[in-house]
Amino acid sequence: MKTKTLTLIALITVSICMLISCKGQTYSKQIKREKKKIENYISREGIRVLRNAPDVKNGERWGEKDYIALDGYDYLYYHLTSPVDSTATPLVAGDRINIRYRKYGLDAYTDTISYWTTDDGGDPITLVLGDATATNSCPAWHLAILEMGRSGYECRIICPSTAGFTNDNASVTPYVYDLKVTKRP
Repeated sequence: MKTKTLTLIALITVSICMLISCKGQTYSKQIKREKKKIENYISREGIRVLRNAPDVKNGERWGEKDYIALDGYDYLYYHLTSPVDSTATPLVAGDRINIRYRKYGLDAYTDTISYWTTDDGGDPITLVLGDATATNSCPAWHLAILEMGRSGYECRIICPSTAGFTNDNASVTPYVYDLKVTKRP
């Protein structure tokens, strides 16, 4: 009798666990939901996605809502927000850089999730450009900063979870980042 009771309890427990897990979304459904969230954000903000950066040497200009699709990740977009200055110090992989950032959610009425990481006089995040394994950065930052190419520039990126921080990847949550980057001496 005791064995039958334990078996019944075990079956009920397993059944409840299966029902609960069926209500959760699969990873592929979460990715589809994330892509839809990014698409809605792009539409709502009136963003124009380009395949190539404007050729500023030939007089082309960045539009206020022009974003470039970055290679390597789906739904990763970059927008240069600072004026182009060809005399600014070039950035290349291996450079030590300082980064200040703001992080936003993609919801229709979102607040800033985190503000500039430090005041202008404080210590920014320091990392080696191109080392996306650093715990204080994410792959999207490195791709965008290499695309930006100059110290002192600022950009905004739309970052899918797959190119974001580990926590963002685990929660399948996309974000928008404003980045200020300077090369360390």
